[in-house]
Amino acid sequence: MSVSGSIRGALRDNLGLKVLSFASAIALYSLVHTSQDVQRTVLVNITVETPVESAGRVLTSPVPAQARVTLRGARVLVDDVRAEDLGSFQLDLRGGQQSRATLDSATLHLPPGTKVEQVDPSSVDLAWEDRLVRDVPVQVSVVGAPAPGFKLRGVPVAEPSTVKVRGPKSELINMQYARAEAIDVAGLGEGKHARQLTIERLGRLVTAEPARIIATVEVARELTERVFPRLGVIVVGHTKAKAHPAEVDVRVSCPPDVVRGLRPELLVPRAALVTSAEHGSESVDLKVVAERCDVVTTPSSVVVRW
Repeated sequence: MSVSGSIRGALRDNLGLKVLSFASAIALYSLVHTSQDVQRTVLVNITVETPVESAGRVLTSPVPAQARVTLRGARVLVDDVRAEDLGSFQLDLRGGQQSRATLDSATLHLPPGTKVEQVDPSSVDLAWEDRLVRDVPVQVSVVGAPAPGFKLRGVPVAEPSTVKVRGPKSELINMQYARAEAIDVAGLGEGKHARQLTIERLGRLVTAEPARIIATVEVARELTERVFPRLGVIVVGHTKAKAHPAEVDVRVSCPPDVVRGLRPELLVPRAALVTSAEHGSESVDLKVVAERCDVVTTPSSVVVRW
């Protein structure tokens, strides 16, 4: 008989007994393996109930969002545990006075046959402060520059001008203002421009109400001033009337390109007299017409005699 034939014969001898023995070995291994005592760590959420605002207390120390829970039990049980099946640690801190809170594993929903070996952290140290509520003014800054030939007129105006802030007394007692996002005026032309802005973060535990404000900026033409001294006053409405003083100074505020084109003879201070009397005197306001300019005369009026 050949060697290969001998091997095949050996394999066929007592084949049923050999298959049974192999299956028994697998079953025994599976039983031992699944019943083996093992450890497994899962992350369990921590939920916190804090005091209501009317209690006047605020928790200033951080509380971790999760704790590491080490479970022990048979592998077949422990391997199937999901974190959400365990529930969460419930911390009732509504009293606002506790200095330490314990994470009690008794509140977890453990599968039968498993137990908690360790909770990390097992407790949380707590710090509290009195809660303060204040109204503080809103501060708005500006970034960018208006279009060429224009400039900002005044400062940004916030609506509302104050916000109500809430938080620990130590953070709010010296707070002077609540800063909003900067308003971007890059490229803006003449007119009023409103933007909605968010109040910037004031502190880890500080909130502002409302959280958004409306800021308005006004953009005006950039003006240049120039004074034209001793311009002669013309009286209109009476041929024999004379102005006292006969000359006044004229100050104009105009866009730079307009100022460059102005000449004294174009700026005529006029005193318009309306009367039917043959003789008399009257104080008359002066007017000077200059397109796209603000004009002020010194003095602003003259005495007209006729």
